[in-house]
Parts: sequence; C-alpha cells; structure tokens
Amino acid sequence: MAKRTLPILKQLLHRRSPLISTSTRSVTYMPRPGDGAPRTVTLIPGDGIGPLVTGAVEQVMDAMHAPIYFEKFDVHGDMKTIPTQVLESIKKNKVCLKGGLNTPMGGGVSSLNVQLRKELDLYASLVNCFNVPGLPTRHENVDIVVIRENTEGEYAGLEHEVVPGVVESLKVITKFCSERIAKYAFEYAYLNNRKTVTAVHKANIMKLADGLFLESCREIASRYPSIKYNEIIVDNCCMQLVSKPEQFDVMVTPNLYGNLVANTAAGIAGGTGVMPGGNVGADHAVFEQGASAGNVGKQKIVDRKTANPVALLLSSAMMLRHLQFPSFADRLENSVKRVIMEGIYRTKDLGGTSTTQQVVDAVIAKLE
Repeated sequence: MAKRTLPILKQLLHRRSPLISTSTRSVTYMPRPGDGAPRTVTLIPGDGIGPLVTGAVEQVMDAMHAPIYFEKFDVHGDMKTIPTQVLESIKKNKVCLKGGLNTPMGGGVSSLNVQLRKELDLYASLVNCFNVPGLPTRHENVDIVVIRENTEGEYAGLEHEVVPGVVESLKVITKFCSERIAKYAFEYAYLNNRKTVTAVHKANIMKLADGLFLESCREIASRYPSIKYNEIIVDNCCMQLVSKPEQFDVMVTPNLYGNLVANTAAGIAGGTGVMPGGNVGADHAVFEQGASAGNVGKQKIVDRKTANPVALLLSSAMMLRHLQFPSFADRLENSVKRVIMEGIYRTKDLGGTSTTQQVVDAVIAKLE
C-alpha cells in the first residue's frame, strides 16, 4: 500500500494547484470612473539641493507617464512670507511637493516651513523610518512611523524679549490639537494594520502641558481596543531608539519631540536621504523629505550635483498613493528599491560616488 501511495503523493506535491495563482500581481485595484484624470500638484523646488531632487521627481514622473502635472513656484527660505499665489495654488490643488527651504538662524525671521503648516493647518507630520533592503545598518527589522503634532508646542513661535537679556518662549499645548493628532495616529495604525502606538512625552517634568497631551492620547486610545497603547518619556525614548529600535511601531509626539525622534529614527534606519514623509491636514497635504538632512544649503553638494533623490522619490510614491494612483506608486517605489538593492548607483551619503542624475537614470531604467 505504501509503495503505491508514494508516487501519488509526489504527483500531488509537484502538480500546480489551479486554485493558486503564480502571478505576483495582487487583487486588482478598481478605480472609480474619472480616477485616471490627470491631477495638478503644486511644486516648490526650494533652496540648495531642492531643485536637484525635485527635478529628479519630475524626470521619473515623465518617464512613468504618471497622471501628474506640476504647477511650479519659486519660493526661498529668506522670504518673509509664503507668496499669496503659492498658497492659493496649494488650496486649489490640495496637494504639494516641496524641496527643503532654508531657515535663517536667529534674526527674528520666521520659518516658511512653519508658516506653511500653520496657514494650511497641516497638523500631522508623518515620517516613515524603515530598513531599506540592500542598505546595511546596525539594526534590523526597523519599521517606525513617527507622527508629530505640527501646529503648536515649542514651534508655535510665541517668543518675546521680556527685558534686555531675557527671552521668553512659550510652549502651547491644547486639548483640541492633542486629541486630533492622537486620533490621526490611531486611525493611521488601524488603517495600516499597525499593532502599537507609543506616546512620547516629558510629563514627569512638564506636568500640565505634556500631562494634557497624555490625557488626550489615553482618551483616544480607549476607542481603539485592538491597538496596544504605550507611553515613554522622551529621554528614555532616545536611548531605546538607539539600542533597540525594532520595539517601536507607531509613535505619536508633540511638535519638538517628534522632530528629534524622527531624525534619530531616520539615522538608525539608513539615513535621512532615504526616509519619506509628508504633512497632512483635513484639506491639504504637502510631501517632502521625511527627515531634515541638514544639507539643504550645502553648496558643495549642489555644485557637484550629488544630492540623494531617494527620500523625495519615496515621498512622491506616498503622494501618488494619496492621489489614488497606487499602481504608479508601486512602480516608483519598487524601482527605487531595486536600485538600492543592486548597489551600483548610490550617492555619497549611502557609501557611493554617483551623481543625482546617475541615480535618477538608474531608477528610470528599472521602471516596469
């Protein structure tokens, strides 16, 4: 009996099941009528390396024949305010892609980045810090999403000189803003099958301000029983990030802490040059490099044309998904990851010697 059964089992194991498809394509995306209509996106190249990396995105979008048209505006960090026509364009188009804008140190000049977030009420910043296959890092299995409140806290810009030599800077925390950023974080986790949300705070010292932020997070967490909720003090958070980053999933933070945590997580996961991000509100979204590279104004990188375009290319993939063009987003993301995995074309920050254009050409060549 055993001799007769063995050949039959072998046939069954090697026979291809008609119920299982060998195709890598997932279940199809069914668009609504009209979803393929081209969308206009406001484009702000910005300062320093900004024109290089936004130019890279334009080239890749053209090569993919993506249904995107850019409405380009010349904006620089030394301007006093965001030009009215730029704000009107973003309000009309709902979506913007931008390069970095220099913010002068001191001198009372307001950051245009902060102005843009306030004017459009882009209350949530999202930075995705993850290990990119083919890019060696000290830690593995890192996949962190940092969601940061964008409109208040230390970045509210409420500063004044009380008397000569004494400056007061106000940290503003409100229940309204704390609740809506917590709700966004839990909603993001729910929609993206994330398991844990961690609130980052300093409520042991700032008992009223950060205490209110924590109270708001706890209240929202109670509405999502399927998602685990944790809390961590910001200084311990930084230590845990550099020692065991894989323990974190989604992190929700007040304004200043989120800036520090996102840049730390980006550095751990592979560098700020490869981490995508964006800022979103109820009506508008602005996509940009996820973490501050600190090289926006480095003239040497600009002169040599060696800026890393990966972060903004991946942010553009996020933008394409936001615009409900998932197939184009997948093609762009996959081609970028293939180039990194191959390891031939990399800019200096990733251990290579390639120029921006060489990386762009490699990404276009890998498009499917």
